[in-house]
Amino acid sequence: MSIFKGSMVAIATPMNEDGSLDFESLEQLIEFHVDNLTDVIISVGTTGESATLDFNEHSKVIKTTIDLVNGRIPVIAGTGANSTSEAIELTESAKKNGADGCLLVTPYYNKPTQEGLYQHYKKIADQVSIPQILYNVPGRTSVDMEPKTVYRLSSHSNIVGIKEASGDKQRSKELLSLCSDNMQIFTGDDKTSIGDLLDGFSGNISVTANVVPKQMHMMCKHAMEGDSEKASELNKKIDILHDVLFCESNPIPVKWCLNRMGLIKKGIRLPLTWLDEKYHEQLNQALLDSGAINE
Repeated sequence: MSIFKGSMVAIATPMNEDGSLDFESLEQLIEFHVDNLTDVIISVGTTGESATLDFNEHSKVIKTTIDLVNGRIPVIAGTGANSTSEAIELTESAKKNGADGCLLVTPYYNKPTQEGLYQHYKKIADQVSIPQILYNVPGRTSVDMEPKTVYRLSSHSNIVGIKEASGDKQRSKELLSLCSDNMQIFTGDDKTSIGDLLDGFSGNISVTANVVPKQMHMMCKHAMEGDSEKASELNKKIDILHDVLFCESNPIPVKWCLNRMGLIKKGIRLPLTWLDEKYHEQLNQALLDSGAINE
């Protein structure tokens, strides 16, 4: 039985106001997730600002996260890159540091063909023996990995799943039909996650779980057990977060929320900037409505 399931938080990377890494807040954030029933932590995924961490920082955050979690829940390392050799190096480093698995976003900007995507992921899986999860998010990368390509990769022993973040219901059904016998399928779109989980997805790799981990854990649990009534009741309360956490580019809004909750400092790296003041009231109300804060 796979150790990857349920509410899988794509955790934000805490930073000081000058953009340097804040490991003290990282420890606080990890304890927050363990205490509030998060099932899996994804360290330095795209929500963790992987694009602006250098290799040494990337590896240090992953290793520190693994050390702080100390085996209490699984840790998946974000090791994707638009260079195949760099993705291999990051994946090897994550394995060395003790990650339970790796999450690899599709190569961004260079827009490879479907054959290029297949060869990219196959080469990484051939060279590094660690459970690997593919990650398709066409809205951010400008490349869409088609289900037939996922199916070709699903037979590889080191490729154990895919995070599908297109938000397309038809795509979800096609992946379940083609690939669910060979790999796990995770949703990467909080807004549509409840439906995917009720249909048979194995978990939700979530941005919203940064802010309401316990509620997201319970929603995923009930949905995966087929209890649509309980899952819907929980999702209704946090649904506002699925929307407002993307009022500006992720992770700008989620970092503002975590700062408002007293969990991290006011730090983010250029070219991302701190949340525009015009959104503060809207996000604060969403935190109140969802139960993330009390006043």
